[in-house]
Amino acid sequence: MVERLRIKFFLDNCVPDSVAGVFRDAGHEVLLLRENIPRDSPDQLVATISEAYGAVLVSFDKDFKSLAPRIGLGRQRFRRLSRLAFRCGEPQAARRLAAALSLIEHEWQVAQTAPDKRMIVQISETTISTIR
Repeated sequence: MVERLRIKFFLDNCVPDSVAGVFRDAGHEVLLLRENIPRDSPDQLVATISEAYGAVLVSFDKDFKSLAPRIGLGRQRFRRLSRLAFRCGEPQAARRLAAALSLIEHEWQVAQTAPDKRMIVQISETTISTIR
């Protein structure tokens, strides 16, 4: 019997519960910011906690792109932080995630074999992109 891939996701406060449901229905572990740290925690603390849990940070917040870039200034911090960034409206997020989930799982597996194990995926209303 083949064991199902299980990824841990840390959902920022702005991410709707419907997104958590998509992850859970697929057998993934979901940690909610509001159940782990105060809702108004600064982005640096959110990123630190997500990285410490070994979880993919899921957010609509564009600030995480500059906080934990793949390349450029500041890339030494959060060297293990994987991110899934929504660039679509919250009402579309669960539907777009369901459409992208197999790609996200594939990208996670690819990242785990690379020297830089971070996975960065962006989901918009019309595109799903990865940053390697």
